[in-house]
Amino acid sequence: MSGTDKTTAGAGRHRLLWTAIPLLVFAALAVVMFTGLRSGDPSFVPSALVGSPVPDFKLGPLAGLNRAGVPVPGLEAEDLRQGSVTLVNVWASWCAPCRQEHPLLMQLSQAGFNVVGINYKDETENARRFLGTLGNPFRAVGVDDSGRSAIDWGVYGIPETFVVDGQGIIRYKHVGPLDADAVQSVLLPAVEAAQGSGGPVSR
Repeated sequence: MSGTDKTTAGAGRHRLLWTAIPLLVFAALAVVMFTGLRSGDPSFVPSALVGSPVPDFKLGPLAGLNRAGVPVPGLEAEDLRQGSVTLVNVWASWCAPCRQEHPLLMQLSQAGFNVVGINYKDETENARRFLGTLGNPFRAVGVDDSGRSAIDWGVYGIPETFVVDGQGIIRYKHVGPLDADAVQSVLLPAVEAAQGSGGPVSR
């Protein structure tokens, strides 16, 4: 092979290598995504906050919302450090998957779990009507008009549910709507684990 042929062949291999790199990267990402889908775990997206204290936040209440005739309070970080395990659900009235999972939140609340909500970028009247129609599982609802608190919580897209132990440490994050299987196989074990590390399940 002449020097010219060798140079041409080398250049061809070089171009082939640079063409192959994006394909390899894409293939690796596809494998990761496929593994997540096959796992059937909607919480596959990792959260850097799991194992960390809840972010510092203070949210006002949803105006006009009552539970058993008593105004439902807002929500702040200190409420999650009172010795009981808490389920923090990020929701909105305009969120169809939130409506889908709502009966499970009602069941958890009726079973004695401490369920609180962060209402995300919602209209007050619509949020109040949503809970008035479907029932209110929340002992407290903080209104996140700007979405700033959701960002601090690392929310990817609502609904999301967090298990917080009695010391205010995030122990588990569930991305997407809860279903019966996720509650039994993942959420309740996470609550039990949090109970062991941070106090009782309910007040």
